[in-house]
Amino acid sequence: MKVSLFITCLCDIVSSDVGKDTVELLEKLGCEVDFPELQTCCGQPAYNSGYVTKSKEAMKQMMKAFQHSDYVVGPSGSCVAMLQEYPHVFKDDPVWEAEANNLAAKSYELTQFIVDVLRCVDVGATFNGTVTYHTSCHMSRLLGVKDAPLTLLKHVEGITVKELPLCEDCCGFGGTFAVKNPEISEQMVKEKTEHIVETEAEYVIGGDMGCLLNIGGRLSRDNRNVKALHISHVLNS
Repeated sequence: MKVSLFITCLCDIVSSDVGKDTVELLEKLGCEVDFPELQTCCGQPAYNSGYVTKSKEAMKQMMKAFQHSDYVVGPSGSCVAMLQEYPHVFKDDPVWEAEANNLAAKSYELTQFIVDVLRCVDVGATFNGTVTYHTSCHMSRLLGVKDAPLTLLKHVEGITVKELPLCEDCCGFGGTFAVKNPEISEQMVKEKTEHIVETEAEYVIGGDMGCLLNIGGRLSRDNRNVKALHISHVLNS
């Protein structure tokens, strides 16, 4: 099965190890992975800030980059959810509507692809530690991916998964939300990390690097002995 990696901005610039783990994991599961070099930002930051016309430039570039891909897989539920929004953005566009529908139909978040397309729930991973899972807003509410990450984690040998209280609550990142509303964002991530600490987990696992950077930063500033990890690292262990 041929898969194109959608690296996303944060994974490319801040957490390249997530891209590495994603590629290695997909290859272990029998996929042939390529990396279209024309890809860029999905357009989400500009789009969510109201700059729709400017965001379309990035979206068109993404559609060009993945035009010939069989599947597009990304390690970020939030960014993949943006790709799923393209048909709405380009509705009735005589040039780009078909391309938007094409990209949305073949785009998947990593765990969603593994469970729903590859039909795999046990990737053969081993990870010794106690973890809790952060449910990111865009991944669960917009993309609709809720069960796949936990299903995969529960089949990892050696792992102990603790339920996170109020797991559906936002961590306060929300892209530009954290920039425009820093005081509110600060209180939201404070509450989120307090619940994480309650679980007594050694690691908090997630599928969106924005959330993990926000949560991990707060845990570090509060000197909490909990490490934030992307789920690709655990599944590639």
